Amino acid sequence: MCVIIVKDSNKIIDHATLVASSLINPDGLGIVWLDTYEIEKVESTEYTRLMTKRPFIAHFRYATVGKVNLKNCHPFRISEHSVLFQNGTVPGLGDLVKTDTQHLAEILGDCPPKNWKSILEMTDCRYVIANTTKKKYRIYNPKLWHTDKKGILYSKKNVLGLEFMAVYGTLKYKGSNYYSYLLESELVGSGYTKDKYPLIVDGLPYLLSKKGVGHNVDVDVFLVDKATREDIDILESHPNWYKRKKVPVELINGDVVSAWVYFNDTIKDTGVHVQSYEIPYSYGGNYSTGYSWYDSYDMEEMEDYNDMGVRPTDESCPQCSSQLMFDEFDMMHYCSDCDDYVHVPNAKGSALTFDQYKEIYDKE
Repeated sequence: MCVIIVKDSNKIIDHATLVASSLINPDGLGIVWLDTYEIEKVESTEYTRLMTKRPFIAHFRYATVGKVNLKNCHPFRISEHSVLFQNGTVPGLGDLVKTDTQHLAEILGDCPPKNWKSILEMTDCRYVIANTTKKKYRIYNPKLWHTDKKGILYSKKNVLGLEFMAVYGTLKYKGSNYYSYLLESELVGSGYTKDKYPLIVDGLPYLLSKKGVGHNVDVDVFLVDKATREDIDILESHPNWYKRKKVPVELINGDVVSAWVYFNDTIKDTGVHVQSYEIPYSYGGNYSTGYSWYDSYDMEEMEDYNDMGVRPTDESCPQCSSQLMFDEFDMMHYCSDCDDYVHVPNAKGSALTFDQYKEIYDKE
């Protein structure tokens, strides 16, 4: 695990890349500043010190061998003049206290520098050795490294190409669509829109892009890759239904990020604005509020609805005019005759209550 970043230019690393490095590798941050060759070891959460034009080599640790503490953050001393960074694990080295990297640094310290390259390239780990006296560094196994668009080197690419996305509806943490779209994405944390916006709940939540109106809306922020963003674009029918825009979002730790947010300005502003959309269910369809009325009416149709997580609504299919169902897990309307999910502009989005459904059923 871990990631080493080598930035020897005055370019500034993308904010999302540093957040990803910190979240994925939470066990410490070691830095060699290349303008002074001074060494620092701090917590991974202090990644913001790397948002600078200063050149550096940084190592975010994900502990696999050795205790989790600042002492075991990279780099490790090979000699009075040289230090070692490592990404990867060397089998057989280290123990419950000592990291394999420290053990390897001790081995290198007993060998002449001319042998270091052959020793290090016996594994598929990525290494950097920095000479703090001569103020220069060397990368090992260079073909295993990755370069971003700014020319910055990374020992792993899983922190690259990510963007912030702030969600306020069924994509929120533990919402129904979270499990389908964001389960593999890194949750940065909760926060709120830096500016006020009107959030309307009409069956589903709709955020209007009327800046300065409404509330600082509660959101969950994720780091998403391009493929995930494209999948969510399809879910939200971007840009024809919801439209994705970047806005400033403040996290609960005080950091401000520029995040994608989905707005829907086709919805009428009712003037009733809320700050947060409360997810009405939990993982796996175990609903935390209501819906027990399914089991209280003994008829086969209602049992089928309960099993499927689908409820009848008072909306009609725009294609065939059949009565639509409401799929609670995907929070979408469904037509059984068309056998497809249906978008209903300005739909109320709410299903019939038990009494309403019973009244219709008894009449039939």
